[in-house]
Amino acid sequence: MTPSAAPSSTHLGETADAYDAIATVYAGMPRDDLEAPSLDRAWIAAFADHVRTEGAGPVAELGCGPGPVTALLRDLGLDAFGVDLSPVMIGLARAAHPDIRFEVGSMDALDLPDGGLSGVVSWYSVIHTPPAQLPPYFEEFHRVLAPGGHLLLAFFESEGAPVTPFDHKVTTAYRWPVDGLAELATRSGFTEIGRMLREPREGERFRRGHLLMRVV
Repeated sequence: MTPSAAPSSTHLGETADAYDAIATVYAGMPRDDLEAPSLDRAWIAAFADHVRTEGAGPVAELGCGPGPVTALLRDLGLDAFGVDLSPVMIGLARAAHPDIRFEVGSMDALDLPDGGLSGVVSWYSVIHTPPAQLPPYFEEFHRVLAPGGHLLLAFFESEGAPVTPFDHKVTTAYRWPVDGLAELATRSGFTEIGRMLREPREGERFRRGHLLMRVV
């Protein structure tokens, strides 16, 4: 992955700029969702178990921010690396985790070979993509995953409503119905293994959705 894979569409450029501007503050926010006991952490651990079962090849966290989930994947025994639109976020990730590879890039146009990954994690990273532009992302995830590879998605769930835009405080984001997002991934060649919904904790606004998918 090289900086030549920089964002080209308007929403990608706006997202990169927004996260560049808030990167230092964002990186300093507590991540107790990744500390045990946590349903979120347990879901990441389940993903890691599935990847190891299929041979434990490389895993990419796409939209990695300052790198805490990538680091957790590494701590769970995976060969993990991170990709993010924001050069400032990537700089922070490299500083915090110098033993892990982090690269600037866009998750809809990855500089990676076909079928080279055992896993892809999108941890609240497709949430800023306008719904009509999301299918190519799943096609790209499918392209870079080997047969039997796994995809882990985390997102804000719409709680019975259709896809709903909201003020994410960084830049516009979208809440998805879990069935709708699962169907979209299925159209790109994934099959669902399982899903998890959890209610918002103190200080959170929305229900959280999680999908574990596998390349057919």
